[in-house]
Amino acid sequence: MSEKIVGAMIGAFGGLTSIAYGKEILVFIISLMPILELRGGILAAALLGLDPLPGYIISIIGNVLPVPFILLLITKILAWMRNSKVNLFNKVANWLDEKVEKHKGQIEKYGYWGVVIFVGIPLPGTGAWTGSLIASVLNMEKKKTFVAVLAGIVMASVIMMLLSYGLLANLIH
Repeated sequence: MSEKIVGAMIGAFGGLTSIAYGKEILVFIISLMPILELRGGILAAALLGLDPLPGYIISIIGNVLPVPFILLLITKILAWMRNSKVNLFNKVANWLDEKVEKHKGQIEKYGYWGVVIFVGIPLPGTGAWTGSLIASVLNMEKKKTFVAVLAGIVMASVIMMLLSYGLLANLIH
């Protein structure tokens, strides 16, 4: 699914690739986005033909950037959305609450290591955005959570580099 979304993003914003550093900007934007995050950024970097190291660094920076804001603000934003008179905000807050409820057991059971694993294994529904959201709702200490999310991002980035750039095939041969 991520591949299709990344391909659509590249198609929609492909004009960026014609400007200086356009590919890098596109990878950065994709890495910032919830759902796609680092997985999408590294995949986009590979699809766009960026060298692995710049694609790796840009994807990590793009994925890390929203984390402090999520950790500091998401519980206040969710409380406001739940109490909003705008039905769309209520629905989004309820959807996020359901997402937290679905995944919080792993993080509750293993604490900060649970955050590392949750963020680090690049599966649908996991990542820095959701890991930070769950840790915030669980009132986990923000500095430790940030370090755990960062460790998970590095773990996910290594896995995605192996998959997206085909390095695994080169290691096997």
